[in-house]
Amino acid sequence: MAAADVTKNTASARNSGSQCIGVVVIGRNEGERLKRCLASLEESACLIVYVDSGSTDGSVAMAQERGVEVVALDMRTPFTAARARNGGFDRLRNVAPALQYVQFVDGDCEVHSEWLGAASRFMDQHPEVVVVAGRLREKHPEASVYNMLCDLEWDAPAGEARMCGGLAMMRVSAFERVGGFNSALICGEEPELCSRLRSRGGKIWRIADDMALHDANMHRFGQWWLRAVRSGYSDAQATVVDKIAPERRGVRASRSTWFWAFAIPVSAAFAALWSPLLTLMLTLAYPFQVVRLALGGNASPRQNWWRALFLVLGKFPELQGQIKYRQERLRGRSSRLIEHK
Repeated sequence: MAAADVTKNTASARNSGSQCIGVVVIGRNEGERLKRCLASLEESACLIVYVDSGSTDGSVAMAQERGVEVVALDMRTPFTAARARNGGFDRLRNVAPALQYVQFVDGDCEVHSEWLGAASRFMDQHPEVVVVAGRLREKHPEASVYNMLCDLEWDAPAGEARMCGGLAMMRVSAFERVGGFNSALICGEEPELCSRLRSRGGKIWRIADDMALHDANMHRFGQWWLRAVRSGYSDAQATVVDKIAPERRGVRASRSTWFWAFAIPVSAAFAALWSPLLTLMLTLAYPFQVVRLALGGNASPRQNWWRALFLVLGKFPELQGQIKYRQERLRGRSSRLIEHK
């Protein structure tokens, strides 16, 4: 997109309504993935804001050359994705105060060419819906088992939902009414925002349309482990921070983590002192759980078995995240991002 075209689009965005979609892209050192992300939006978005968090690969210059509005975060303040999205949204509102919808995108994703139109039409037709998301797919699920697990994780059914992920279109008025994302959260900011939106009567909806391709680029066990640590941290955080949602978000997941990764191993260790048979029975709970989850899956047999194995194994890094959050809370310290890339 030439700079002249962006200037024209920016001027148009100042006075456009629901026909004009503003997009906030966040990223750091995404390189070629950011180029593909911005290119995927140029024909459908009338205004794009890229928020950079300390890139050293020329991402800022590249985005500016494409005529994209750029916000470079002051990295002296601890970075969070929530802070980046709020900063991008503020720039959008300054440039185009008439916008009705904003699409949030991560810089490692390519948005489907028809998505912005499909999502905005759905919201036009359903004024009670304040957030809409679509099918997010992994770009290279065949490249590693970890990429495949991401693709399975994102294959959620269409219909009303409790939360969204980092990619979603939101109604600007509703987003502003609840104060946007909680910038203090290092993870789990999307479901926490959705809880506040739902507490105000808004609805979160997932539609069947393809939304974007995500390039997870996970090829090492350590990357998967850190991602699971972040998940456990987010669940523990939710039990404390999010007290609005009636389903008590995070409580059930946290209890499951402590049961599988703490209660059973500790019980098995104590049981070994007087009953090796009981220890064996407790240990066998893990393969039995893998079998139960695999047989109840709805993907291919291979995918079901891999997913079941990593769901059970994932309880251990999730426990690490749970403990990390509780330690930091007791010490009154805030954590840095838990990054797996």
